Parts: sequence; C-alpha cells; structure tokens
Amino acid sequence: MARRTTSSSTGSTPGPRNRTPQPLPRRRRTFGDFAKATAAFVALLVLLVGVPGALVVSVGWPLPHGAPSLDWLQQEITVGTFINVLTVIVWFAWAQFTACVLVEVKAALSGVGLPNRVPGAGPSQLLARQLVAALLLVGATAASFAPGLSQLGQSLEGNQRGTVAAAQQTPGGLFAQQQEQAASSAAAALAEQAAEAASHADAGSGHAAQEGDTKYYRIHPPEGRHHDSLWEIAERHLGDGRRYKEIYQLNKDRTQPDGSKLSEASLIRPGWILEMPGDAHGGDLVELPDEAPKVSEQVQQQIHDYAKTGDYQQGGGQQGGGAGDRDTAHIHLPHQRPGGDQGVGRGGDQRHEQGASHASDSSAAEESGFSFGLPETLVGAPLLAAGLLGALGRRRRQALWQSALGAVGGRRGMEPPVPTGSAADAQDALLVGADPEGVRLLDLSLRGLAAALAAESRPLPTVYAAWLSGNGDLHLQLAQPAGKPPAPWQLGQDQTFWMLARADAERYEDVDTAAPYPGLVSLGTMDDSRLLLNLESVPGIVSLSGSASDRAGVFASVAAELATNGWSDRMTITLVGFGEDLTPLAPNRLRHLDDVEALVETMEAETRQRRGALGAAGHDSVLTGRTGPAQHTRWAPHLVLLAAEPSAEDAVKLAELAADASRLGIGYLVGTESGDLPGAAWEMEITGEGKLLAPLLGLELDAQSLPVAQQRAVVELFVEADPERESTNSAAPPFLVDISEQGRPAVYARLVGPYEIIGLDTPDGERSPLMHEALALLLLHREGVHPRVLSSALWPRGVTDDVRDALVERLRGWLGTDPDGTARLGTDATGRLTLAKSVVSDLDVLRSLYHEATQGKGVDSRAVRGRLLTDALVLVRGPLLADRPAGRYGWLTHEIIDAQLPLLVADIGLALSAFHLEKDRAEKAIEALDAALNSAPADERLWNELLRATHTTGDGDRMKRLAADLVARSGARGLPPRTEALLDELLPTWRSGVAAVG
Repeated sequence: MARRTTSSSTGSTPGPRNRTPQPLPRRRRTFGDFAKATAAFVALLVLLVGVPGALVVSVGWPLPHGAPSLDWLQQEITVGTFINVLTVIVWFAWAQFTACVLVEVKAALSGVGLPNRVPGAGPSQLLARQLVAALLLVGATAASFAPGLSQLGQSLEGNQRGTVAAAQQTPGGLFAQQQEQAASSAAAALAEQAAEAASHADAGSGHAAQEGDTKYYRIHPPEGRHHDSLWEIAERHLGDGRRYKEIYQLNKDRTQPDGSKLSEASLIRPGWILEMPGDAHGGDLVELPDEAPKVSEQVQQQIHDYAKTGDYQQGGGQQGGGAGDRDTAHIHLPHQRPGGDQGVGRGGDQRHEQGASHASDSSAAEESGFSFGLPETLVGAPLLAAGLLGALGRRRRQALWQSALGAVGGRRGMEPPVPTGSAADAQDALLVGADPEGVRLLDLSLRGLAAALAAESRPLPTVYAAWLSGNGDLHLQLAQPAGKPPAPWQLGQDQTFWMLARADAERYEDVDTAAPYPGLVSLGTMDDSRLLLNLESVPGIVSLSGSASDRAGVFASVAAELATNGWSDRMTITLVGFGEDLTPLAPNRLRHLDDVEALVETMEAETRQRRGALGAAGHDSVLTGRTGPAQHTRWAPHLVLLAAEPSAEDAVKLAELAADASRLGIGYLVGTESGDLPGAAWEMEITGEGKLLAPLLGLELDAQSLPVAQQRAVVELFVEADPERESTNSAAPPFLVDISEQGRPAVYARLVGPYEIIGLDTPDGERSPLMHEALALLLLHREGVHPRVLSSALWPRGVTDDVRDALVERLRGWLGTDPDGTARLGTDATGRLTLAKSVVSDLDVLRSLYHEATQGKGVDSRAVRGRLLTDALVLVRGPLLADRPAGRYGWLTHEIIDAQLPLLVADIGLALSAFHLEKDRAEKAIEALDAALNSAPADERLWNELLRATHTTGDGDRMKRLAADLVARSGARGLPPRTEALLDELLPTWRSGVAAVG
C-alpha cells in the first residue's frame, strides 16, 4: 500500500519544512572544558605518578627481603608491619587503576568498540573513564569516544590526513529514497537518530549539484596507535564531528571492497570506501578523472564499483515533494486482509448488527433521541479508555479494601462516590469506548512472541510501530528484517512486517515473561487501522509541533495511556512543562519535573547508570535484557514527555542524551512551536483539525487526543476514588428500599446467586437472554445508564442505533407500568435510563437490611438488629449472577461489585457474629461466620473472628482443626501476619498441631 504524505495529499503544497533537517548547533569549547581537562590531567598525574612516588619515598620496599619462613608467624605485629601490609594493598590498587587508565586510553585512541572491563575494577574503571574523557575533552582523540561520550564536547581537528576522491554521480541520486530499513542494532540506532537533524542535504532540490560532485573517502591504515573514526572524518572534511551521522547514513549496509558492510557507526576498517556529502572539503581532494594519477587504478575501480551500490542505483531519484526519510524506515500502513463481520450481534437482532462498530455508534450518536454530549475523544480511543477504566477499577477496589481493613466499629465508604456532571460523562465515555479484550489480546500477543523467541534463543527485533487493523489483526513493523517469525506469527506484506491474526491471538495463554515493548502508545488512526508508536525504540527525539492547546491534548493522551496501559509491566513517565494534575492517574508511574534543567540533570545521571548496567550485564540493548533471567526486574522503560519547547542550548543537551537512548530503553517526546527542533529524529505536527502529520514517516492520522476538559473529568474520577482521600460520602448506599410488608416490589430480581425474576413473564426465547442482561445492568446502576453505555455493554463490537432503540422500547414494554401509569423504565433529565423504585433486586434489599440494622432501627433495638442481620445473611445464595452464560456479561469486568459483594457479606457476618457473642452464643456466631465465608472465603477479618469465636468454646482440638484449615486455605502465600499473630496468642502450639493434623 502506498504511503501517504502531506505533499501527496495537498497537491501543490510545498514539501514539509523538516525535509531539510537542521544541524545540531555546534557546542564551542568553553573555559570550563579546559578547566575540567586540566583538573583531570592533574588528578591522573597525582594518581599515576604521585602515589607510587610517595610510597617509594615514604615507605620504601614493603615486602620482606628474604625467603619466607615459619618464624614470621611468631613475630610480633608492629606498626611497621601494619603499614607495610597497607602499602602492598595500595600498590595493588594503584596497579589496578593504572590498568584501567591504559584500557580506557586504548579504547579512546582506537575508536573501536567499548573498553574492555578490568576484573573487579568497577568504581576504579568508572573514575578512570571520567578522567580520561575529561582530559580528551579538548583533544583530537575525543572523537574516538563518539557517539557514546559525545555529550562531553567537540574534538579538535585530528592530525591524520586522509585521501578523498571525487567521482561523478547521477544528478539527484544522492537524495533518492532509501528502501532499506534502519538497522536494529544499538549502535546503528544510535547513529541513525540524528541523521535528519544533522544533515545539510536538501532532499530533491539538486543541492548536491550546487555543492559539487559526490566525493569518496578511502580509509587508510592507522598511523601508529591512532585509528580513524567517522567522527574525525566528519570533523576534518565537514567541519562538525556530529555530522558523522550523515556519512553513516550514506554508507550503512553497502558492500565494501572486502565484502563486509558498515553496520555500526563506531566500526570502520582500513581499505573501506565511504561516500561523502557533497559539501565535503579539505584533505587530499582528487577530482576524477582529471587528477586520477593521485590515486591508483585499483582505488579508482573500487570507487567505481562502490558507487554502483548507492541509493540512486537501487531505486532512482525521488521526485517532487515525496522525498524519502533518510533517517529511519517509513511507518507504512500494512495491507489489510478482507475483514469478516465486525459486529455480529446476539439474540434475535443479528441481521441488524453486522458491520457495526464503536465508531459508527459514535458518529450516529447525535442523531439518536437518547444522545447527549459524551466526550467523543474518549469514545474513539479504545485502548486508552480500557487502560483508564481498568486503573479506575483497581483504584476503587483498593479504596474498598483499605476501608474494610481500616474500619473500626463498622464499615464506612462501602459505596464508591457516584460521579456527576462532566465526570459522569467521562465515565460513560470510557465505558462506551473501552476495548479491554483488544488490550488483553495485544498483551498476550506481545508476551507470547517474546516467549517464543526466547525459546528459540532469538533476540527480540526492534519494533518501530504496531498497527491494529479493523478486523483485529496485529501488525508489527520492524526496524529491519529479522527472519521468519515464530508460529503463529506470519510475515506480513514484506520482510519488515510480522503479522498475527486475531483468531491466532485468541488462542494464546498467559506466559510468565516480561513485556517486550512497553513503550508502545496510540497516536491515532488511518484507514480503520490504529497506530501505536514505540517511543522507546525511536533513535532519538520525537518532536511534536502545533498550537499549544493541540499539543497539550496529544501529550495528555500519550501520558494517560502510558500510565494505565495493560501491555506494560513497569515504567517511569516523566512529565515536564505539563501534567502535574495527571499524576493521580498512576502515582507510581507518573513523575512531574518543574523545568528542563531538572530534566537534564536527572537524565544525565540515569543515562550513565543505564549504560553501566547494560555493560555490566553484557547486553547490547534493553531488548536483549528483557529476555534474560532478570527480565522482570530490569530494563523498565523511561519515557520523557516535554511539552514546552526547550531553548537551543537545552535542545542540544537533550539531543546528546537521546543519541544513545533507544538501546537504553529511554524515549523522548518533545513539543516545539516552530517544528524545527535540533536533534529531532522524527518530526510530527498536530493540526487544528485533529490531524497528526508526519510526512517523512508517511503518516497522516486522525490524532488521538485528550483535551483539557476531558483531562479534568478523568482526573476527578481518580481523585474521588483515591483510597488515601477522606471520604465525604454518607455511609448509606445510594438506593434504599422499603423492607416492610407494605414495600413489596412489583418486580423482584434475584442477582446474588442464580439469576431469577419474579413478577414478570419470561420474554420470547431468542430475546430473553438479552433482556435479562439489560435489566441486570440497570439494577446494578440505580443512578441511571446512558443508552450508549447500555448498547456497548450488550454489543461490545458495536450496534446500530435502530437496534439499540428497539431493545430499549422492548425492555420498557416488558417491565410495564406502575398503577399510576408511570413507566417502570424511564429517562432522567440527563438522558440516562433509570428504573422505578418498584423494580428492585435482592442486592438492593441486602444493602438496605444491613444499613437499617447498623444505622437505622437496629441501632436502638437489639432484637430488630438480630432479625435484620439474619434476614440479610439468608439472602446470600452464592456469587453474583452465578449461572450467567459464558460469553455474556463482559461489562462486569468494569464493575467493582465483585469486590463490594464479598465485603458486604463479610460485614453482615461479622455484625451477626458480634450480636451472638454478646450473649455468649458461640455456636451461633460460628454458624454466621461460616455462612459468610461461603461468599467471602478470602476475607481475613472473618478468619480472625472465627478463631476468636472458636476459642471461646474451649475446644482445643477444634481450634487445631480450624488452624489447619486456615493454613490450607492460605496456600503457598502462608497465613496473613495478623492471623498468624492471633494464632500465636490463642493457640501457641498451633504449628505442631497443624503438622499433626496434616
């Protein structure tokens, strides 16, 4: 499928402004640089010369002058002996440090690979590396450290003279579109990250012709111990060492005279030919054929053969405004397979529902009589909505559990706060838009791929992007071909696409492996496919231009999805210049910094730490680390989101930090007003119409965004659910029923246990399951259910408005009217569907009985309290909707009723047990606790109260049997600390008793 670019879509619109990338501003050596180098020289002089000199002068020879004998063991240990021992230790430390210095100097001068590790010299070698780097900061050999230590400064012009030969090239060929994919190795990604930002080439404009003919450089053998490097070549012939990336881009993966290829920017060999940018100068320039005698015929032939391997020979020049991305592979849209049904419904309405989706539901919402303003940005972001909804559910469950464990004298905060206003709309939008099944399959697919590759001892390929097609297939776009994927994955449209069909993904099972690509995040949709960009793998900075408000929406969406997504294990997201109010979404993941200065300081330290950790572990990148034995504890990504445009100086610092970021698991997304951000590897733009443009990546997306109003509404949901926040809610549930004889309901549904309905005729056979499910949803949400929430719950894959409306009318007719003529299914002022008070469930009665027993009439009457608590416990017949059919009621995964109901039953059991123990009726108390344990078997409070009640019987054997039972229930985790401490108090011999019973 042809990729889409701005120029192609706009006709005469000029090419994108980032087609001629800007070079990084050159960082001049300052007085501070010379001061650091001087200090490093003095420190090295003191450590390498001063220390041994001082030892020789002050101590002399520390070892014995004769052969060892047994008499030494009987001699008295004097101060001199102690000093001699210390002197030997210092000599060994000096020797080790000297070896470290030699190793670091050799690596710096050679420019090949990373320094060797000196055994047991971690801190010493780190100190040596820093001193040598500082010393070379103003020397020519500092280039040998590039790009790993490029942030330390520029090198002076080297003293090695090379030979440059110039040969004719097809006009425009230098700027032809590269068809090869970017290399996946860490060094290749490092070199690629700033190729566009540092390039002086003007794609498709004939710039080469203006600067002169294409030139070629032949690498000569080293002179002495000095080896040439791309950095030094760029420094001498292009005037800026950072432009080594241009040379690398022109020559990577092209066959050299010796048959090998340039695949890492730091590894070049004598005899290789390098194509140079058109503005190269200096050295021994040779214009062929006029000055052919300056080079041998063999070299002329090598250059001639090498010229044939360039891009202009491979694919021709790029015409017009469609200049190719010389930086990385294009993010191609994968070819789509013919899709099947996208929304086959259930029950008797299947003929109406084929092809429906959330998108059609959203677009037609305003035409429906039930519609009102749901935040469409959340409705149209299924992965983001699923992550937020899952995180919100976990937050609410945590609040319930903390309330239960911390309650004194009864439960408080049983019911989470019911959102209102914009927060209620945001929650409804999350319920409508969420695709938890899509998130689950994405997570299973990625982890399954990692496990399969690990089983074959294959590394994880570098993935730039993932596409989720309209039919649910997953396409991974690789940085370069990585061979045949493991089954059931298949090759996609070419060697750089791996594809997994949804049907194959559904057969995956959970595997115990680390998340391989936690940096994937949704950016938007194109042609019914959703793009997830892997920020962690981008070789450098990703810049985002556009108006401040439009950028803020994209940044907030990226931050919220990264913080709550379901396909990552651990990560750190640093927000700078925005997002302080977003931290409640995930306090353990989101971190806010005030300014760029704090960011640079933090990231410099982390970059050093990660480089050292990767080197110590022997890994090339975080991808290899995630498949090793420490996969679950290392290599969590760190993604930096900087909304405000940094200054030119800060931009250079960030570019230097990002040079090696992709292999370290660090990603940078940086905002810019102008779009010209130094060091940006990939440039994107958000328009006022909601389009996300990246012409050089071939992208034009309908952007995923989270505007300020929706941000505030979503954050309000999380703040209200914060377990540390003091609840202002009344302890009363939101809906209480009349539990007297006069309050007998017209329709009574039993949900706690098997589903039964009393007071209504059973609907037609085909429609009955759908009607029952709709009624259950309404009964669990007495505050009201938006029609779009109802339809998305019953038809997760989408449904048309007429089918939804028909269901609502059918449901209204089934429920009927009250004696006064009021319909039992109504619509409130906000457009939500609500049930009349004459339609109740046993859950409503259960809550009302407990509330009345503990806060109503039962407070002043012991007899009333006992009767109400007993009646409540009798209502508990099992788990909620115990016999619900498989494949239905998927919306329950969004609810917290599965946590609320066991806690409510436990509270009733505890209250009834306390009621009986007040009159020393231990057996009755035990009976109540056993009944509650049937529905809340994991509630530690019930265990502890059962131990106390059993202890009052004075039956030691019964206590031992109970202890053994609790140990068996606890499984491999063991007894909770509080239960274990209680057993130690009530039955000190319980451990031996448990062993005897076992």
